[in-house]
Amino acid sequence: MNIVGPHMIRANIKPGMTVEIVKKEDQRTGKRTQGIVQKLLTNSPNHTRGIKVRLTDGTVGRVQAIMQS
Repeated sequence: MNIVGPHMIRANIKPGMTVEIVKKEDQRTGKRTQGIVQKLLTNSPNHTRGIKVRLTDGTVGRVQAIMQS
């Protein structure tokens, strides 16, 4: 049984939201980076490792958490 978190569903993530991502180079350590979504890069409706986004500062990574506003 696969459990899907809200950060794995594209429809839950919108530009302007504050999220925590894991950059490609931080995947081994799991280090998270917080920022504001500029653009969604994943085209599929969901992704098991998190939706890939570009933050307003240009950083690219997969969403691990959606921060409460």
